[in-house]
Amino acid sequence: MSSILVRDLDAKIVNRLKTIAKRHGRSLQGEIKAILTEAASFLMGEAASVSAKWHKNFSGRKLSDSSTLIREDRNR
Repeated sequence: MSSILVRDLDAKIVNRLKTIAKRHGRSLQGEIKAILTEAASFLMGEAASVSAKWHKNFSGRKLSDSSTLIREDRNR
């Protein structure tokens, strides 16, 4: 396993990460490791490929405008 040292991280960010870690039942180190693992697992090229597949799957379909439904829901 490799180690990474991050210097000069703003205290507000560290406190937010601690809060998130507590919510997830992890240590600060465990939370940061999970965040980095998630961020590195899905590269931009892979995202573009997934997006292209979804585009292809939905092309030609008539989709409704959901803004009307959202607006109605908000007005309740």
